[in-house]
Amino acid sequence: MREEKIIKFTKIILDIMYFSGMIVVVTLPFTLKLAGEYYSVAIAQNYYKMLVVFAASSIFGIFILGQLRKMMKTVICDDCFVWQNVKSLEIMSVCSFSISILFILKVFFVPTPATLIIILVFFIAALFCIVLSCVFRQAINYKEENDLTI
Repeated sequence: MREEKIIKFTKIILDIMYFSGMIVVVTLPFTLKLAGEYYSVAIAQNYYKMLVVFAASSIFGIFILGQLRKMMKTVICDDCFVWQNVKSLEIMSVCSFSISILFILKVFFVPTPATLIIILVFFIAALFCIVLSCVFRQAINYKEENDLTI
């Protein structure tokens, strides 16, 4: 019972983050402009560069959330070890690595400690997704072998 609540709660959070992310991407040109005016002159001076980095990163983030939502559906259906989840993890690793690269580029025009943390976090996320996709691949192979022997 408790596990079902956690699954439902996680699904709701993923849905909220997914659709909120879309709103953030659409409003990013306006919010970034405001941040440049009221928060930091560095943002205003590098507006277009920052817009490209943040917009592209946001889109990759939305892709990651979309893949997590797909994976959550397999959890809800009680069928987690499927090839689609391996593919989703591989897509998430590419997206995470891409976000790291975008923020490495950002270091050259607006370096901040937070930028370095974001690079590290998404690089680790990319590695995590690669390792987890290998684990899923192995589990699926064992499952398929087991299904054939029964």
